Amino acid sequence: MNILSIFDLLHEQCYQFLLTLRFTDNSAKIFNILLLSILILCLSWLIDKLVNLVLTKSLRSFRSERLQPFFTALINNQVVRKTGHLIPLIVFYNAVPGIFRHFPQLTPPTLGFVNILIILLIAGIFKKVFRSVTDIAETRPGFRDKPLESYHQVVSLLLNFIALILIFSQVTGKEVWTFFTAMGAMSAVLMLVFKDTIMGFVASVQVTTNDMVRIGDWVEMPKYGADGDVTEITLNTVKVQNFDKTITTIPTYALIADSFKNWRGMSETGARRIKRAVNIKMSSVRFLQDEELEKYRHIQLLAPVLTERQREIEAYNNSLKADKQIPINGRHLTNLGLFRQYLTEYLRKHPKLNKQLTSMVRQLAPADTGIPLELYVFTATTVWVEYEGIMADIFDHVIAAAPYFDLEIFEQPTGKDLGSMLKNAVSPSH
Repeated sequence: MNILSIFDLLHEQCYQFLLTLRFTDNSAKIFNILLLSILILCLSWLIDKLVNLVLTKSLRSFRSERLQPFFTALINNQVVRKTGHLIPLIVFYNAVPGIFRHFPQLTPPTLGFVNILIILLIAGIFKKVFRSVTDIAETRPGFRDKPLESYHQVVSLLLNFIALILIFSQVTGKEVWTFFTAMGAMSAVLMLVFKDTIMGFVASVQVTTNDMVRIGDWVEMPKYGADGDVTEITLNTVKVQNFDKTITTIPTYALIADSFKNWRGMSETGARRIKRAVNIKMSSVRFLQDEELEKYRHIQLLAPVLTERQREIEAYNNSLKADKQIPINGRHLTNLGLFRQYLTEYLRKHPKLNKQLTSMVRQLAPADTGIPLELYVFTATTVWVEYEGIMADIFDHVIAAAPYFDLEIFEQPTGKDLGSMLKNAVSPSH
């Protein structure tokens, strides 16, 4: 004898007992339904608690270093609890025909309602299981920079869609394929209503497939005021924590439609570029006389280069038989050229610069602010504070070294400078 047979027997005995208490036939049937409903609910509650307790203890006592984190995630995400709800629902589903034996017209809608609950519960269990898988994957080094939240949302959306189809079939009593036929007729409306979701889904797939953005990447998107680290990638949005600790939310599809800068390449290279110039006052640039070169031989970085350059220039001028009394005849060293060569050697010997990447000192086009002398070099670190410190040290040295080569750094005149000029322009007699 199974549990349903016992339940049927209990139903009949309870009904006969109520009749002996002088209940009318209809009153006995209704009261019997209430009593049996209360009984089955209490039984379902006990089964729920028992299943939850047994499954939780079983998973926690399972000894496996590889599976234990996953079992813990299942418990934390209430997968065990939801599974415990499923078994009482199945028991109640099988008990419904017995409960409404005297009112068979109530059996189909009640079974349909329980079916809907079971569908929603199973969909919820699968979503929680995938949530657990996502939580475990986020702890693995190989997945920490992947948009796992986006995958989770896609799976959740798919499960909700499947649950909706099954509920539609249950409520209407029609085949599942009927729902797809109806969707075909409503596709234009659905495209309009779920436009952002569809665009986000397509963009999320493209971003993931093309490896355009990862969690932890430094991205710069001026259109949206974003300049910071990506903290979250979902189906519809990408969250960026800016360096001022504000949060910017960017639509996922904007990463496909608009341009943005990803600094991941810099991070992976382990070097960050310095590209900055100082402006040299043009009137301070001049040829160097041979006797002036002796003082530059005392600069250790410049001495070997200076000897080689002098030998090269001397050979060239001798081949032309250049008249050295006029400096523009032939080739001669300039203080700016010598300064540029000094800075090249200085950067080449700098201990905190990357020696494998491009390193040079170059002149840019002269302008009304002077001759831009640009340093183009890469640091050996990408840490922001260290990078700024290295760059500041280098340009401190550049600015301090310029006067040794009789060069002036151009800067706009201040109020004090203008005041001095006016004072000097005024005659003492006035």
